[in-house]
Amino acid sequence: MTADFHRPTRFPPRMFEGYLGAEDPAYVSRVAHDTAAAVLSRVRADPDPEIVARLVTYTDEHGIDAIAELWSQASPKSLPGALWRIYLLRTMIRQDAPGVSLAFQRGTEVSHTIDQVVAGAPTPAGPAEVRELADTILRGVFSGDFAAALERATAFCRVASAGFASLADDADAADAAHPERPGVLTQRALRLSSLAEELAACARLWRHDSLD
Repeated sequence: MTADFHRPTRFPPRMFEGYLGAEDPAYVSRVAHDTAAAVLSRVRADPDPEIVARLVTYTDEHGIDAIAELWSQASPKSLPGALWRIYLLRTMIRQDAPGVSLAFQRGTEVSHTIDQVVAGAPTPAGPAEVRELADTILRGVFSGDFAAALERATAFCRVASAGFASLADDADAADAAHPERPGVLTQRALRLSSLAEELAACARLWRHDSLD
């Protein structure tokens, strides 16, 4: 398995072929866990900055589907599930950095917790800052404290979720021309809240050497 990952920025084609052709859930799960463990252990053992940078931007070149094929069906409380969610969060931020930064900023105003401190975003956090934070969190997964990276992502999700919920309240009261907007914002808040819970659980498991 290790030999297959001499270039950890790309997954072996036969791994994808095996995944796509598999109907056995146990096989799919095993592939997800094996690839996640192999990529993470190989890179963390020798965190070459160039390789880490390529992993951080992997989905920019190959798309989020390349990661989804391997890891999106894994349990939320598993190593591949954690990696999938971190990549998914980064993609969400990059696809709508202005909207996410607005929600995060609102979240810092309405949320009375230490989450904004844990997330580590600057104040104010505009689109460029939240994009950089997403890259920093993912970089930390591969070359820093893994649990701390998950906890930063958790905190970011909580603050942004609070912000989207607050923006939904505003839209519900003021934006009669777009009646669907409050529902869209509320849904984003709920998804980020769920994501935060899942990432927090993964961080706890990692700290107890139980995330596999």
